[in-house]
Amino acid sequence: FGWKSIAEQVSHHPPVSALHVEHENWTYYQDFSMTSKFRGKYLQVFPIGTSHFINKRTGHHFTWNKVCTTVHNIIVGKLWVDQSGDIVVKEHSTGANSRVKFHPYSYFSRDTPRRVTGGVFDPSGRPRYVLDGTWDNSMSFGVSTSTDPDDLKGKDFKQIWLKNATLRDSEKIYHFTALACSLNEPEDGVAPTDSRNRPDQRLMENQNYPDANLMKVKLEEGQRARRRAREARVASEGNSAKYVPKWFEKRACDVTGEDIWRFTGEYWTCKGSQDWARCPRIYEDPSPESLATSPVETEEP
Repeated sequence: FGWKSIAEQVSHHPPVSALHVEHENWTYYQDFSMTSKFRGKYLQVFPIGTSHFINKRTGHHFTWNKVCTTVHNIIVGKLWVDQSGDIVVKEHSTGANSRVKFHPYSYFSRDTPRRVTGGVFDPSGRPRYVLDGTWDNSMSFGVSTSTDPDDLKGKDFKQIWLKNATLRDSEKIYHFTALACSLNEPEDGVAPTDSRNRPDQRLMENQNYPDANLMKVKLEEGQRARRRAREARVASEGNSAKYVPKWFEKRACDVTGEDIWRFTGEYWTCKGSQDWARCPRIYEDPSPESLATSPVETEEP
């Protein structure tokens, strides 16, 4: 694909994940957490965190938020998912921005289901382009014919995104994309804590569900034992014994001023030299006895 990525769970309670993706022409990074609300018949998930994209050739720095995901028919009926809310994409060197609306599904509406509309605006706020489409199939843009940002109209629409064709027998693979299906492929030379090395996950992928369940229990027991051991060390030694993420550090963003988890750059160096001294071998022997005194790689209180 021409890019490389690394993700780490930098906090266990609350759960926070940090991601960094590197390409020759661009960089993408974010940290991600969420809140949720259960409404009886449906569950709403509200993402927390800002996404960053930097074009290395032009220096343009884009940021944006994420919308609410709603899972319907949690208790009874066929599960289905909807996206709703507003995304604001900002380009920080010029002041240009885009505002995109994900329209919530309504039984009484004649609007196209899963519709997405929006516009691209210059630094003065004048609409330059109009966006229209659906979040699950395709998106198009056209040149704006309106000067009113609240009444967008456009012409000469062109398609800019189209969903890839569904894989054959997709219902047997949970409708995953080809990329999603490849994410758990083994790779030599990765960190011993890489999730692709997790034995219960591999057993489950190989359809050995009884052994996968047993291994999952052992791993979780080991995790709890390590957490108790660490809490005891914190109580006796102070904050110096607290968990510290291995590949990311929190610092203020130069663009937004927000505190964000940023990649230190050390992972690729350690991978090149195969220096994994900082990583505990949490999968080699998942018994609580062997892991009770190990440093923690994947959780934080």
